[in-house]
Parts: sequence; C-alpha cells; structure tokens
Amino acid sequence: MSISIIAGSTGLVGNNILIQLCNNNHKVVALARKPISGLPSNATELIVDFDSFLTHGSLPKCDHIFICLGTTIRIAGSKDNFRRVDIDYPLIVAKKALESGAKKLTLISTVGANSSSKNFYLGVKGELEDAILNLGFDSVNIFRPSFLIGSGGRNRALSEKFLMKLAKILDIFCIGSARKYRSIDAQILAKKMASTLDSQPGINYYYFDDFIN
Repeated sequence: MSISIIAGSTGLVGNNILIQLCNNNHKVVALARKPISGLPSNATELIVDFDSFLTHGSLPKCDHIFICLGTTIRIAGSKDNFRRVDIDYPLIVAKKALESGAKKLTLISTVGANSSSKNFYLGVKGELEDAILNLGFDSVNIFRPSFLIGSGGRNRALSEKFLMKLAKILDIFCIGSARKYRSIDAQILAKKMASTLDSQPGINYYYFDDFIN
C-alpha cells in the first residue's frame, strides 16, 4: 500500500484531504505542529517544530506528499514570517519527502500565482511553484483555487466568515474566462486533490473547472 504525507493537515484543505484519504483506507501520515483532534484511526500523526525541521528534520518513507501549508499576512505578522511559512517550510518538506522516496507531489497554490508578479502574495506563491518544479518529482500537481470556503481547519474570524458568504454572491459575476476566480468549497477541492494519487508523470495545473469535474 502506498503512503501519503499531508503537510498542513490541520488546515482547511489539508484536513479535508486527510478525511478523504482515510475514508478510502489509504495510509496517511499527518504532519502538523500540534496533536490533531479526532485523528482517524488509520492515520498516523507526526508532530514537528517547523523551524527545527528546516535543519534537523526527516520524513518517513512515502510515495506522495501533499503540501497544504500556508498562512495570511495578518496571522504571520510580517512579510518575512509569511515567506517563511509559505516558501521555506513547504520547500524543505518537499525536499525531505523526495529524499524519503516520494515520486508525486500535490501542492495547493493560488490562481494568479506568478514569481514575476508585483503583488507580494502572488509573487510568493509563484516562487514556491517554481522552486517545487525544479526539485525533480516525477509528477507535480499544482492546484490554483481562488477564495476557499467551507468548514474545517482553524476557527475563522467573523470577517472571514462574512467574506465566505460574500464570495458566493460575487461568483455569479465570474463567467467566461473569469470562472477560475470563483470560490470553491474546500471539501470539493480536497476530493480532487486526493485523486492525484493516480496522477501520471508530468506537470499538471488545476483550476476551478477542473475541481468540479
């Protein structure tokens, strides 16, 4: 049986991927900062301090790595801290997964990610994508959703809950080429991401219409 590691398994998307894989009796190692409440019986948790992990960490043997790490500027507190969480941590996890035998990688990024972007957030996401592609995985699956909605992960601030509701209204106006900017439920996204266990070699990008098909 193949083994998958989920980095960011307590987050909105990572937690839903964990549930999807465990419901399908797939062997999962959940990588997290703290113990996971309600961890499925067929999953194993690996608690790490990511700062120490950068230099001293290692991962168990695995076949597939799901990278769902990420934060917000508000939570990170500074651009430097944001880059650490959204580039340094995911990249070292990917490298260590490759060293442990992983051939496939699935990453959650964002629509509009571009390392050349003048927008800080989009630029950081693009930098990570570029770095991941240079590591040498047989199969790389990059998901580029817009606004995420749904339940799971950390408790949301009232402003975030309001934006989730607003996003569903704004989706009406995202038609044609703008469909990729529609919000997506994390559970639907996670189901599609979990399906990349069977992905073929190569680089694959996924947008809104790919998530729902």
